[in-house]
Amino acid sequence: MTAFTTTFRPGRTVPLRSILGSLRRGAGDPTWRADATGLWRASQTPDGPVTTRFVARPDGVDVTAWGPGAGWAINQVPRLLGDQDDPSGFVVHDAVLRDAARQHRDWRIGRTDRVMDALIPAIIEQRVTGKQAFGAYRRLVQRYGERAPGPRTDLTAPPPVSLWARIPSWEWLRAGVDAARSDTIMRAVRVADRLEETASLPVADAWRRLRAVPGIGVWTAAETLQRAIGDPDAVSFGDYHVAKDVGFALTGAPVDDAGMEELLAPYAGHRFRVQYLVFAAGLGAPRRGARLTLPTHLPVR
Repeated sequence: MTAFTTTFRPGRTVPLRSILGSLRRGAGDPTWRADATGLWRASQTPDGPVTTRFVARPDGVDVTAWGPGAGWAINQVPRLLGDQDDPSGFVVHDAVLRDAARQHRDWRIGRTDRVMDALIPAIIEQRVTGKQAFGAYRRLVQRYGERAPGPRTDLTAPPPVSLWARIPSWEWLRAGVDAARSDTIMRAVRVADRLEETASLPVADAWRRLRAVPGIGVWTAAETLQRAIGDPDAVSFGDYHVAKDVGFALTGAPVDDAGMEELLAPYAGHRFRVQYLVFAAGLGAPRRGARLTLPTHLPVR
């Protein structure tokens, strides 16, 4: 199999794990591997599946891709690694963020330009713990995905949209995805072409089109647009932890979404950067309390 290669040399260090880390869906994600040879990712492109390996260098990244989607993925590398992200307008107003901003000055918001690949996992993650969501996604990818192209045998490419659309209701339930979420996914895949177009729309129009699908709320749209178009203002309102963490970081006490919106007002246009810095620097509220009991969505027999 022919491999395509490229180099990305933006004139700065490229923190691969920080930029690409949001594309990993939990520690057991079958589309993701990290080893001594670099980061490996299996994904879908408009031309088919691809395996991409990223190797960090002092002055950038070397990239190799295999599979039908290799050419598309290679052309996408600069955008994926944040070349279109412009943090120059981001001004730190809170002293607590200054060290974090310095430490992560080379971080950029990448964009996959693949809306459905970001949207489907985000819907699976609605209203459940990360452990539940990642387990459900892993099971579905392992069952309906395909062996990723290239030299590795332990990577699985996620299903294309056409195959997500054919997953029967009982398989969603067996994976732990309730009917409300699987129905939302089915509504989304029926208009997948229209949703994919949001990657090339103005940001406000992208938000409106995503939100027009019943079941896709502010949180799901934000989580999707952070990844698909690299929206630097896409705050995860409605998240169980984000508002608490931002409030704790900036004021010393957790806040709700309304409080977070007020705190982030001075950062308009770059509010997601604050969310990221709070997470990356570990500035959020300490985790307390008993672990949630993990429910099953399978019908009672």
